[in-house]
Amino acid sequence: MPIINRIAGLAPEMTAWRRHLHAHPELGFDCHETAAYVAARLAEIGVDEIHTGIAQSGIVAMINGQGAGPVVGLRADMDALPIHEQSSVGHASTVPGKMHACGHDGHTAMLLGAAKYLAETRGFRGRVALIFQPAEEDGGGAGVMVAEGIMDRFDIAEVYALHNAPGQEAGRIITTPGPIMAAVDEFTIRIAGRGGHGAMPHETVDPIPPAVSMVQAIQTIVSRNHHALKDLVISVTQIHAGTTDNVIAGEAMINGTVRTFDPAVQAMVMERMAAIVAGQAASFEVKATLDYAIGYPATINDPARTEFAAEVAAELVGADKLDAAAGREMGAEDFSYMLQARPGAYLFLGAGAGPGLHHAGYDFNDEILPIGASLLARLAERALPLAG
Repeated sequence: MPIINRIAGLAPEMTAWRRHLHAHPELGFDCHETAAYVAARLAEIGVDEIHTGIAQSGIVAMINGQGAGPVVGLRADMDALPIHEQSSVGHASTVPGKMHACGHDGHTAMLLGAAKYLAETRGFRGRVALIFQPAEEDGGGAGVMVAEGIMDRFDIAEVYALHNAPGQEAGRIITTPGPIMAAVDEFTIRIAGRGGHGAMPHETVDPIPPAVSMVQAIQTIVSRNHHALKDLVISVTQIHAGTTDNVIAGEAMINGTVRTFDPAVQAMVMERMAAIVAGQAASFEVKATLDYAIGYPATINDPARTEFAAEVAAELVGADKLDAAAGREMGAEDFSYMLQARPGAYLFLGAGAGPGLHHAGYDFNDEILPIGASLLARLAERALPLAG
């Protein structure tokens, strides 16, 4: 089963949609103009229902098939990133400090392409729910949409999503059963000392030595407190203190990320980090607070739905361009909330060479739009086959 001919014919239209979205990025839940553009395209396409304002700017649109049957959900994310674009493309961001550096513009265009094909052909029974979600990058828009009841409201039985993957062969489809992406937490440590003259440290309580010791001790959580065969990443990504060379700062801040799959490992990290902060603060006679924020849970594919999705992918691109047991990675994705609510699968679509995700020079590869749209459409058709 090659790329669907009708969807291949939609490539110029999908490219135009994608490039319009790329030029007009929005962040978080504030995707109102993006949602208005998507809703206008859905109305032109002729879907049966358009429900807006979910999770502030999210959309669920419904396409009815031929006869009664279950509902399959297909999800795309719409939000951009707070990055100033540094590409030279003609459709570069028109909004300073914001850009589609993760390909959500492409994900949205692919789902619109699948929607146009499915609304024209309706070669399935039951219904397809098209989920256009805000705030994947920050805010957990998928979780908010689930909390607002979309799974029950639209009677969604199973759900699927795609993400482009720069650096992987263009058109290659990658997935894995079970855990595929990690849970993500954030921690911030604030250290309060007493500032003063850099030449008179004995009159101060310097927050920098305890900050350095805390960072070093936090690294031992990975190396000495957890089983080496259980995935864990702790990265300190920010340290801030002071403003000039001859002044000892009064405060310091440490910030970072934790990635896990096992809730027991996550709990251990929280316990050890709290003990380290308290112990180091006492030894250096400073005050310190730890703010540990639990974020997106691990993204866990349903094994049966993943096997089904892999079969559909193999039919589409060929078995030689499918990796159905790729293993898990330490990135995170809020589609995890939808997979907690309903069985389904998350897949990656190779985008070829070029700058990686979250890079200021990134741009989505429009050549893979028909592949992604065809995969989304075929997942719906194969999950909802016509009787007889």
